[in-house]
Amino acid sequence: MKKIINPWIGLTDKGYNCFACAPTNPYGLKMEFYEDGDDIVSIWNPRDNYQGWMNTLHGGIQATLLDEIGGWIIARKFQTSGMTTNLNVKYKKPVPTGENVKVEIRGRVKEVKRNFVFIEATISLDGTLCSSAEMTYYTFPKDISEKDFWFSGCEVED
Repeated sequence: MKKIINPWIGLTDKGYNCFACAPTNPYGLKMEFYEDGDDIVSIWNPRDNYQGWMNTLHGGIQATLLDEIGGWIIARKFQTSGMTTNLNVKYKKPVPTGENVKVEIRGRVKEVKRNFVFIEATISLDGTLCSSAEMTYYTFPKDISEKDFWFSGCEVED
């Protein structure tokens, strides 16, 4: 797996403070991303402050993790930005929280129709599927992405 370089680092003056991926957001998830063949992956620690029920990761945080992996698929695989138009999450098993818990969020492209990308994503713990999502992203033309979203490309570390 190759680590994806966050192209928005240094754009806090433009308002970059994403709850999911900004490393400087004190309340955020601070997700990092990797490219693994056709997949985009994030390994993340569901700390106790993201609980819904006792020792269980909040469902809204799970939806955020799945949605964010979709956004990074668009950034890396299509080299543009986009927006979620549909997100359908299925919760299958509780995701525990705690300092020593590491979950894998993994997503991939299922289909592309014009400017719409259909994505599937999962949250797994130790190889056990906990949640899954199907989502649709609208992708912006590259000139709009660059002008309105300060997107200049998404690369991986060597």
